[in-house]
Amino acid sequence: MVKQRVLTGITTSGTPHLGNYVGAIKPAIVASGDPSIESFYFLADYHALVKCFEPERVHQSTLEIAATWLALGLDTSRAVFYRQSDIPEIPELTWLLSCATAKGLMNRAHAYKAAVADNEAADEDPDQGVTMGLFSYPVLMAADILMFNAHTVPVGRDQVQHLEMARDIAARFNHRYGEHFVLPEARVDEHVATLPGQDGRKMSKSYDNTIALWLPEKQLRKAIMKIKTNSQEPGEPKEPDESTIFSVYAAFADQRQRQQMRQAFADGIGWGEVKQQTFELINAELAAPRERYEALIHNPEQIERELALGAERARALSRPLIERLRNAVGIRALR
Repeated sequence: MVKQRVLTGITTSGTPHLGNYVGAIKPAIVASGDPSIESFYFLADYHALVKCFEPERVHQSTLEIAATWLALGLDTSRAVFYRQSDIPEIPELTWLLSCATAKGLMNRAHAYKAAVADNEAADEDPDQGVTMGLFSYPVLMAADILMFNAHTVPVGRDQVQHLEMARDIAARFNHRYGEHFVLPEARVDEHVATLPGQDGRKMSKSYDNTIALWLPEKQLRKAIMKIKTNSQEPGEPKEPDESTIFSVYAAFADQRQRQQMRQAFADGIGWGEVKQQTFELINAELAAPRERYEALIHNPEQIERELALGAERARALSRPLIERLRNAVGIRALR
């Protein structure tokens, strides 16, 4: 039986937050325990360079995110856990794919279109501040996925377009050079597709509205208490589907707990009580991993050893593929 390959990466440009955890890390670690799945999890440090120009931040984030995966129980004997920059075949594949990618496809990328729209609104040159890294980011993401011929990529809804682009790029390459790539599928969990931050927008470093994953207990409670709610009083029925705090609660709750909280909203639960229950739910889940994280963060040599082993396993797959692709495009020894 051919195993399904699942791939997930997190950009190393900031401190891991609750959105990273529920949207990517938690479901990935659960999936890695499935014997029918072959899991690939990576630290996307090349992606970090698109927007983060602080070398120490990229370095520290790499440490924190690697420690996070390990503290949360990733079994590296089963999953391939590696740093993107340790796989030199990935940037080489990015170039091969770039030469088969239509510029018009990149013009439609959400991040590029948003940057152009912001510039035009400010009466600036449309491409002011737009680097080739930002413009061609979807090609690097496609290379990450296609390098290991992943079948499935768990993503937030805002990332689905990148998966569609990866499929398009793979199909174009296959049409030109033969069938080398699987066309990957996006997988979105409806409860955790996009976790909102404290202000109700998507939890993102870009909006500075994140709740750090490894806050000490008191600080975690304080951060959750700051999540914005409306002015409805205790006793007034509330609409859970319009509530940021309910979305955060639902991402950590099971089906029974979600149903109970929906009923509590209908019964007029106070916002303070919702936030307290949300804190207790999240803290109970993170307390033990938090201790493991603190131990790992002070032992970077252990993390480096894990990443080196992961890179070795990853390159056992990436090296043969890049050789086949070189041959396919005509880059081969003269005989």
